[in-house]
Amino acid sequence: MGRLGVSQALLSRHLGALEEAVGARLLDRTTRGSTLTEDGAALFATAEQVEVEMLAGLSRIGGRDDVAGTVRIGAPDGFGSAFLAPRLGRFRAAYPDLRLQLVPVPRSFSLSEREADIAIMVGRPVKGRLRVRKLAEYTLGLYAARGYLESQGQPGQLSDLKSHTLVGYVDDLIYTSELNYTAEFLRDWQSDIAISTAIGQFEAVRAGVGIGILHDFMAAGYPDLVRLFPDRGLSRTYWIVWHENLRVARRVKAVIELLDRIARDERDLFGADGTDVMHPAP
Repeated sequence: MGRLGVSQALLSRHLGALEEAVGARLLDRTTRGSTLTEDGAALFATAEQVEVEMLAGLSRIGGRDDVAGTVRIGAPDGFGSAFLAPRLGRFRAAYPDLRLQLVPVPRSFSLSEREADIAIMVGRPVKGRLRVRKLAEYTLGLYAARGYLESQGQPGQLSDLKSHTLVGYVDDLIYTSELNYTAEFLRDWQSDIAISTAIGQFEAVRAGVGIGILHDFMAAGYPDLVRLFPDRGLSRTYWIVWHENLRVARRVKAVIELLDRIARDERDLFGADGTDVMHPAP
């Protein structure tokens, strides 16, 4: 129980006392961990709302407008590592008392269980008590390293990709259909090198392993990478998502607004304007 600063035994006693006080079992305990019961989930949601309203009230007392505390941002590795991490200094400069945590978005991710305060997602979520804001459209294209093209030749048309080494995602680890886009370039795309992260694919392509589909904002500024078929590309959207119980938390609102401002300031880097959207190729 390192995050709470108490021992597991003490926490168990407190939980037991709480269950006795409310007259209901709040957790189902197993050897693999604990999960909230229906009553536990209901009480948790209420406690969240009480916490948010209390924090909002405290921030209004005496006209306080400081932004402090910890905000955890969950983001896909491409956006989080390649774009957001180098720009976290802007948050620190704007809010010196704010502590930021940047974590990767895994296949299963829960805002309601506070795995993050804010999530950057590919594709708009449709379930849950969530607030959603469009962050940015971004483009992707086919890339290869100059060294690879010099040794293996450059494909003249999309169907020529079949004779090249292709780099892509591990199919059964694709956690959203928005990332399953290889068929939009080549209907029967088969990845010879499969990597479960965008950063890993980027590094493999840049090292000359093969041809892959990369984020244009990640490839920008790397002259050793060649964008193949520059008039063809994919467009996707990043969304900022947060739990509705956090809608009045000043620290969360401040981070959301600054995220939005940074994305708007660097809209050209994402390259969504003027890109032809691909359709499945033969």
